[in-house]
Amino acid sequence: MQPQAATKTTPKVKQKRRGIRLNSRVPVVIEWQKDEAMPSCREETFTRVVGPYGCLVVLRASLELEQALRIVNLATSESNSAITVWKGHERPDGWEWGIELIHPTMDFWGLEL
Repeated sequence: MQPQAATKTTPKVKQKRRGIRLNSRVPVVIEWQKDEAMPSCREETFTRVVGPYGCLVVLRASLELEQALRIVNLATSESNSAITVWKGHERPDGWEWGIELIHPTMDFWGLEL
């Protein structure tokens, strides 16, 4: 009898949230570059949900998962590097995007979370 090759399995464990989430409409600018040879793109929008490590926004632009970007909080003028980590449903005003902050500061949103 031949030994069977080991197979990689993915555990079906739900990841716990790293912090609380709050429905909040914070004005932001999302900036990204599709290609190094192209000029950078930007879109003004509002957050739908914020948390200490990221946010949910709706954008008209078509991004990629793991797209590097910069998010600017227009209420506080603070900015942070970020990455797209989730693409949700299409809405009349664009696509839902989950954005994770690369170097989160606990006061980035100007809210107590």
